[in-house]
Amino acid sequence: MIVRLSLQDPEVVEQLWSLEHAAYRMEAAAIGLIEYPPLPETFDSIRSSGDHFYGILADDGELLGAIVVTPAASPDCLEIARLMIHPDHLRQGIGASLLKYVLDSHPDTNTFIVTAGTRNTPAVSLYRKFGFVPGESVTSAAGANLTVFRYHRS
Repeated sequence: MIVRLSLQDPEVVEQLWSLEHAAYRMEAAAIGLIEYPPLPETFDSIRSSGDHFYGILADDGELLGAIVVTPAASPDCLEIARLMIHPDHLRQGIGASLLKYVLDSHPDTNTFIVTAGTRNTPAVSLYRKFGFVPGESVTSAAGANLTVFRYHRS
C-alpha cells in the first residue's frame, strides 16, 4: 500500500536517507559515473523539506520505494523530484505503482515534470511507458547527461 510518509517520524526519515543513498549509487553506476558528488541531504533537510514523500512499505515497515513531488513554478504543474527503489526490490512494479499513484492522486494537475539520467534505461522506459515525452537535455554537476521528461494530461 502507498502512504504519505511522515517526515516527523525519525525511523521514516532514516529509511528515506538510506534509500536515497542506495538508489543514488545504483543510478550513478547505471549511467556510467565513476565519481559523483555526495548527496547534500541530511536527516534535518529531509525532515524540513516542503516536498511530499510517498512510499511503499513492507509488512515489517521496511521502505521498499519512495516518490517525492514538489510544486513547480506553475500551479497546474508538479515536479517529480525523486523516484527511488531499494536495490533489493527492483523489477517488482514498485516504481510503476508509485508513479501511477502520483498521477492519479493529482487529477487537477495538468503537467508533470521529471528529470532522469539519459542512460538510465529502466527509468527512461518507465516514464515513456506512462506517456512522458523527452525534452531538453542537461548535464549534471557530475557530468551525467540528463533528460527532462514532461507528461501533459489530455
